[in-house]
Amino acid sequence: MDRLAEKAAAAALLLSDREVYGRVTKILGLLVEIAGFGDTLSIGSICHLKATDGRDIPCEVIGFKDNHALLMPFGTLEGVGLGCRAVVQNHEPVVRPDDRWLGRVINAMGEPIDGKGRLPQGGHPIPLRNKPTPPHARVRLGPQLDLGVRAMNTFLAMRQGQRMGIFAGSGVGKSVLLSMMARYTAADVSVIGLVGERGREVQEFIEDDLGPDGLARSVVIVATGDEPALMRRQAAYLTLSVAEYFRNEGKQVLCLIDSVTRFAMAQREIGLSAGEPPTTKGYPPTTFGELARLLERAGTGTEGQGAITGIFSVLVEGDDHNEPVSDSVRGIIDGHIVMEREIADRGRYPAINVLKSISRAMPGVLTPEQWAVIKRTKQIITSYEDMAELIRLGAYRKGTDPKVDEAIRLYPQIEEFLSQNKDDRTPIHEAFEELAMIVGMAS
Repeated sequence: MDRLAEKAAAAALLLSDREVYGRVTKILGLLVEIAGFGDTLSIGSICHLKATDGRDIPCEVIGFKDNHALLMPFGTLEGVGLGCRAVVQNHEPVVRPDDRWLGRVINAMGEPIDGKGRLPQGGHPIPLRNKPTPPHARVRLGPQLDLGVRAMNTFLAMRQGQRMGIFAGSGVGKSVLLSMMARYTAADVSVIGLVGERGREVQEFIEDDLGPDGLARSVVIVATGDEPALMRRQAAYLTLSVAEYFRNEGKQVLCLIDSVTRFAMAQREIGLSAGEPPTTKGYPPTTFGELARLLERAGTGTEGQGAITGIFSVLVEGDDHNEPVSDSVRGIIDGHIVMEREIADRGRYPAINVLKSISRAMPGVLTPEQWAVIKRTKQIITSYEDMAELIRLGAYRKGTDPKVDEAIRLYPQIEEFLSQNKDDRTPIHEAFEELAMIVGMAS
């Protein structure tokens, strides 16, 4: 009965005894101006343009100018002209996820795109632009989350509720690494946002990388690169809203977004259209504020709730790890995974540079024995890479330095340990046992 009452109350919120609308007065590119709406609109409000061909085109208010509201559409503007009605939506944009969404693929509007029929609606509305959990109400990070990837489980141990970024250029293997974690994680649910993804790669990711087993406990939200900026941005908002629903249900959620850079690019398009001044690399000031608001929604919840462990890929433009989006994201999250093209070029996947990557919450979960193994392995890798040029040129003579001799002997085995096929899963304890054996610290 309680659930029925909640659904009835949610439906009642949608009812109104009046319809407020304005009229289109100007169209410039993807920017639409409307007038005659009174005082009913604010930034983020939704209006529905009534096109001459009968289509309903949802738009979002992105600014105001000279008593006119500035709108951007979630679709194309064919059939929209001067004088067309713009009906004001009388409730906050929300989504109503349900446990039956698992195994489904949806778009940024919360509509199914997998051909599996209607999407069931739950009784708990979650705002699309929800506020993060207040800092004083959040519980501490939980125990280590098993991600099934050796390099992650050992060198970059993640705790439940932690947020990490994957920083890499295009074609280095970010999507494959994300799919491995989604498929093999010990979390209850995976929520995956493909933001600005290539249309060709969506089916490949779902069928080949994620697979039927991974999809069965995942919700996938898709906005391809050819969709309007609002759709790409909203795909990221919807991903967090769905993750928050499962967290509120007490579940451990792995939230993956590929990529945060394309979210920032969408926000840049929106901000510049609204007349914001461009700053670093053309990004307006709101871009970095929106990044913080989005990423802060991930993490632990209040007492009795689950946690959202967030992994967000960052597409590093021109392999410059200090470009504005990378720099901003690195300052918000709890660690970074650096993937390098040079490592991928020599055939080692996932191409993670374990010396440049860090998990800030890692010290709270490893035992002293595990820390000793990681410390010794990093020393071996450092010894080898410091002399790598001389070794490759044949200029290093065996016996000159015992530490380098040991590194030359063990480095190939460590590289083999860090290399992992996407169909291979390694739990935490097995990963540490294997690494300890390689560096001679097995108990």
